[in-house]
Amino acid sequence: MSPRPDPVGPGQESVWRYPRPAVAEPSDRHVRIMHAGIVVADTHAAVRTVETSHPPSWYIPPAAIARGLLHPSPRRSFCEWKGEARYWHVEVGGSRFEDVAWSYPDPTPGFAMLRDHVAFYAGPFDLCTIDGERVTPQPGGFYGGWITADLAGPFKGIPGSRGW
Repeated sequence: MSPRPDPVGPGQESVWRYPRPAVAEPSDRHVRIMHAGIVVADTHAAVRTVETSHPPSWYIPPAAIARGLLHPSPRRSFCEWKGEARYWHVEVGGSRFEDVAWSYPDPTPGFAMLRDHVAFYAGPFDLCTIDGERVTPQPGGFYGGWITADLAGPFKGIPGSRGW
């Protein structure tokens, strides 16, 4: 299936105009994660990665993440552009979420600004927001993008998108 980009509305950006390979860019948008009434992360200094067909993934600086909630996982993965990722479990509000966050302790030079920042899958948490808007997790379960109303898709991860 060859994807057909959705129409771009006022104030939207198309994920089909994002570059490939991916890039990282600093953002001053307000990124917040809450669970069981506890602030997991809160920042105006995130880094977002953008890549063709994907909603952005948001990487949060360590100082903006509540202490004691992250626990290292043995899981690792490899991104052809960013390098080796390590995963994190999150324990918050009596819940333990396995492998729901990831970071790049030694990213490739083009992604150096990601060093030690942590990205989170939005799905497990009660509330993840960008500038106060509740995000929708990127479909498919593998990718960690956050979808907001200012994005036009379709988004990688939907059925039939494997070959995009």
